[in-house]
Amino acid sequence: MTKRHTKFPIIAFDADDTLWRNEDIFMSAQSEFIDLLSPYHDEEFIRSHLGNVQIRNLTHFGYGIKGFTLSMIETAIELTEGRVTGTEVHSIIELARRMLDAPIALIPGVKEVLKKLQRDHKLMIITKGDLLDQESKVARSGLADFFDVIEVVSDKTTATYEKILEQQNIAITDFLMIGNSLKSDVLPLLDIGATAIHVPYHTTWAHEEVTDAELLEYSRLVTLERISLLPDWLSNNK
Repeated sequence: MTKRHTKFPIIAFDADDTLWRNEDIFMSAQSEFIDLLSPYHDEEFIRSHLGNVQIRNLTHFGYGIKGFTLSMIETAIELTEGRVTGTEVHSIIELARRMLDAPIALIPGVKEVLKKLQRDHKLMIITKGDLLDQESKVARSGLADFFDVIEVVSDKTTATYEKILEQQNIAITDFLMIGNSLKSDVLPLLDIGATAIHVPYHTTWAHEEVTDAELLEYSRLVTLERISLLPDWLSNNK
């Protein structure tokens, strides 16, 4: 399974906002949606209500653009008291199509980092969201050949990671996870004794935010400001 003797022979990456930009697409779509409903309510009320509906629907529709679209439609129905028009619903669906077709914008330095790491490490993607959408983004990103394993999961919990490690026959001490979300990509790994590195993105969905108080118990938390710093970190932590 390993390529050379190294401390972390298997390195996994989150995809959205770690390998390529994603949250920007949702933020842009949310702004268009707010504009669409602006005749009915003010911006902050629409934004807040949509966020609540999204969280309420996660257990039903999961993460990703399709679930977000259903939440936008439900929000439109609720905030217009059923007066939303067919044309307005169609606009929401067209907005979703544009989101799905948005070009992949890689995070600066990603391809160079993967080229370096591929020589000595087995690389994985562990990402959550809609299977079809995530597979499409991996294919369109031009990064697929760097990865030995691609896992698309409905959520990222300690149980999710434990299951993947067991299925892939990976020891916790051999595994390193890289991601932009503390809640999904880092803390669940630290909770099971694995190593994970936080590479922040410039914006984070409110549902993924973690308070400073929650972080106090994680003394092993490692943060790198840019993914391009990862090879040097690995060299210094052999």
